[in-house]
Amino acid sequence: MRVLTKPYGEIDIDERQKVSLPFGLFGFEQLREFVLLDAAQQPFYWLQSMEAPAVAFVLIDPLAFRPDYAPEVDPQELAEIGVDCPEDLLVLVIVTIPDVETGMTANLQGPLLLNRRTHVGRQSISTNPRWGVRHAILEEVAHASAGKASASAGKAGAGQGAC
Repeated sequence: MRVLTKPYGEIDIDERQKVSLPFGLFGFEQLREFVLLDAAQQPFYWLQSMEAPAVAFVLIDPLAFRPDYAPEVDPQELAEIGVDCPEDLLVLVIVTIPDVETGMTANLQGPLLLNRRTHVGRQSISTNPRWGVRHAILEEVAHASAGKASASAGKAGAGQGAC
């Protein structure tokens, strides 16, 4: 199937890349049919509208920069997209990239919930006040890396002292 995309022009896609969002996205409720594309630069993805080629969103798996991320959403919203077990759920978040790419942020308050099995999804609101709409991705990655380094150094030091 051929689709006109914002990032790549007209391309062939596999039917399995199609995603239906019956409620649309916040601010784009009228758009309901999308395709999920790998971005040229990992770990990002594109969510491309099939109805409006000029509309595409950059997405990221929030676990790529926030391993502790767990959105708290209304269970009814998961039921609405047919998610019966955690293995069926794919969580992605929308990325905002300003003129200076180092300032890119992710909306952890409004995750995109996708049913891996049926390819139906919805944007939801996390009820956890910890997650906001502008988490600085590169700062969070640096913070997570520093935490891992400290934990590794602590483990190494403890092991050496025991010898």
